[in-house]
Amino acid sequence: MAALAPAGPRDAASAALDELSLNFTYGAPGVGNGSLSGAWYRRNQIHLFGVLLAILGNLVISISLNIQKYSHLQLAQQEHPRPYFKSVLWWSGVLLMAVGETGNFAAYGFAPITLIAPLGCVSVTGSAIISVTFLKDNLRASDLLGMTLAFAGTYLLVNFAPNITQAISARTVQYYFVGWQFLIYVILEILIFCILLYFYKRKGMKHMVILLTLVALLASLTVISVKAVSGMITFSMTDKMQLTYPIFYIMFIIMIASCVFQVKFLNQATKLYNTTRVVPVNHIFFTISAIIAGIIFYQEFLGAAFLTVFIYLFGCFLSFLGVFLVTRNREKEHLQQSYIDFGNIPDTTLGRKAWRETNVGQNTTRFK
Repeated sequence: MAALAPAGPRDAASAALDELSLNFTYGAPGVGNGSLSGAWYRRNQIHLFGVLLAILGNLVISISLNIQKYSHLQLAQQEHPRPYFKSVLWWSGVLLMAVGETGNFAAYGFAPITLIAPLGCVSVTGSAIISVTFLKDNLRASDLLGMTLAFAGTYLLVNFAPNITQAISARTVQYYFVGWQFLIYVILEILIFCILLYFYKRKGMKHMVILLTLVALLASLTVISVKAVSGMITFSMTDKMQLTYPIFYIMFIIMIASCVFQVKFLNQATKLYNTTRVVPVNHIFFTISAIIAGIIFYQEFLGAAFLTVFIYLFGCFLSFLGVFLVTRNREKEHLQQSYIDFGNIPDTTLGRKAWRETNVGQNTTRFK
């Protein structure tokens, strides 16, 4: 009996490694790898479902932002405008936003973080298209160029994201959670976060880069926990129940806490700086942090070819540039108040200025 005692941990580790090896499937090099061929579709059907959920979720979010904007415009035209939170139309937009975020959340259960996170650019470009089409906002040459670049970047991202299929079970998450890569990553992230928080709180340094870096550091934990929670729920529905494992609730708490503090720092950034500056920088920082999190925690680029990685990064660059072009030079069309305000309710004077507002700068943190 004593001789068998140490075999337990080794057997558990071996079983976890065997499960991980079964979870990963890579497309073999050859015809159709990284292209829109029949072989590519057959290997990536589950990923495409996740991409579809993320794109539809982001488009619904775009619609919700424009509905909220339209409700502001309607209230501004009234002689005695009511507070926006009493508008049925505004709450319809909030409900649609919740539906869109649910789609983003579910997408992480079917596709890698490195594929879903950069698709947040769809929300920004979609908002611009809807705003121009239905709310008669001005269409600028930079908007057209930005949308084209964002769509081109999205195409490259979808085609050249890591070709990896991974079933997220509780044992898989536990194995990654105690891995040395993630432990080193978390220690470094905590150190950087504490240093930035010291300069922000003690030294009064409220530069936009500091605030958005704090948001990005929290976002990396958000996407890790969101994928873990979403993946375990998906695994429970398709295979074996995973919600009885403590790791599920640990990840759920991390997800909620990181989201709450992201909102806090992001709201602070939007109060101090114009959102037309905050949105593109936040999108870039969030996407980079999410990609790094996916690489380190879920090892999503393991075994990827150099050319595939290069084209994927080029697609990210195009989407970043597209978001920047769509959101640039919109200061005169922007209100210094977000549609969903977690602070004070704007007064009547601010409400009368709602005609200046544009929704392009209102894209908050994505589970993307």
